[in-house]
Amino acid sequence: MATSTGRVTGTARDRAAGAADGARGRGRPKKVGPIRRSMSQYWYAWAMVAPVVVVTAILIGWPLVRGVYLSLTDATEATMGRTIGVNVIPSTYEFIGIGNYLDILTGGLFWDKLTWTVIWTVACVGLHYGLGLGLALLLNRKLRFRSAYRLMLILPWAIPPFVAAFIWRYLYNSDFGVINAMLKATGLGAVGWLDDPTTAKIAVIAVNVWVGVPFMMVALLGGLQSIPGELYEAAEVDGATPWQRFRHITVPGLRTVSSTIVLLGTIWTFNMFPLIFLITGGGPGSSTEILVTYAYREAFTGIRNYSGSAAWGVIILLLLVVMALVYRRALRKQGEVW
Repeated sequence: MATSTGRVTGTARDRAAGAADGARGRGRPKKVGPIRRSMSQYWYAWAMVAPVVVVTAILIGWPLVRGVYLSLTDATEATMGRTIGVNVIPSTYEFIGIGNYLDILTGGLFWDKLTWTVIWTVACVGLHYGLGLGLALLLNRKLRFRSAYRLMLILPWAIPPFVAAFIWRYLYNSDFGVINAMLKATGLGAVGWLDDPTTAKIAVIAVNVWVGVPFMMVALLGGLQSIPGELYEAAEVDGATPWQRFRHITVPGLRTVSSTIVLLGTIWTFNMFPLIFLITGGGPGSSTEILVTYAYREAFTGIRNYSGSAAWGVIILLLLVVMALVYRRALRKQGEVW
């Protein structure tokens, strides 16, 4: 007859503890991280997006990294490596840290260009939105030939920017331009639109507004059509005036689409290179040059300063990122999700 000693050996104790832990483990689900959970649930979506991510990383990521590196060097046309026939000239530029950024930010030229760029962006985006909203409100009403009006108003957006630039450059011509011909026909004198800094700035703003209003109009028209008509009917029954209906129904109903298109319009206008470069070339002098056109001038005209141009580009990118973050934070404070 076996007798129990009352003691359990270490091996038996460990085996019992392991069995207990295993029982508890089977009853408790394993914790899965958010990334792993997303990959397991949406693997098909990730597989479809992967080629785009790879191509974007190659086409945008690598040039961006290369540009940031060049901005920290003294690379110019004279120090960059190149191949002439069978002769290979190696690069001789050196790493200088943030010297290019200090030179840009401590010089008055950057702040002059930034001031004009901000004025240009605010004026264009404000006119884009205001005129686009007005046209969207008109086209949202029942009108005869409404489809024809929409088609005509969308044409400026469909025209390539370089074509629009050449058309308007001809219209602004001091001697043969249509605008000056109309002024002369009414007894007014001709204006050198692109010869004076003030009129040149007005001219490029007008062209950019003509090109950009259709986008705002189409986006806001879609937003207007998504607002339930019952809200307007109920407000009208309650005796609300047209202004009250616009303020309390239209504006809140357009808030989501407005926040998106204003941000997109700001980024596009801030970097609107083709119109200014093709219409005025940054002139007269450099009065209409914005940050992005000056960065181009640094890299591709005169003594090509690649490192300085790259530093200008990085600063432009940082300005836009900061602006987008501040804009997003302001929207969140107002209760908007973006």
